[in-house]
Amino acid sequence: QVQLVESGGGSVQPGGSLTLSCAASGNFFSINLMGWHRQAPGKQRELVAAITSGGSTNFADSVKGRFTIYRDNAKKTVYLQMNSLKPEDTAVYYCNADVRPSYTSVTRITYWGQGTQVTVSS
Repeated sequence: QVQLVESGGGSVQPGGSLTLSCAASGNFFSINLMGWHRQAPGKQRELVAAITSGGSTNFADSVKGRFTIYRDNAKKTVYLQMNSLKPEDTAVYYCNADVRPSYTSVTRITYWGQGTQVTVSS
């Protein structure tokens, strides 16, 4: 079993910054993709950013140039640096990780964190 624990959410004024972190723990062989999704009230969950174990990244168009994703593989932690925040960034942010359970596993299992609230308001 794998646990993902998120932290760093909160309230901030427009134009402000926040950094979210997500630490993975449990028994597994490796983590490939880690990422962040968000879900605003009344909307579907959407991808915000993702990063592979090799450092390749992908961002939603709405956050390009404002958000940065990075990871510390030794700490099994992924971070989302959010700058120039806008009211439309308000949502619950969820961390996810694609885990390879064991050395012999050919499949990956996706785990999700519990979510952390980000509110951007004046």
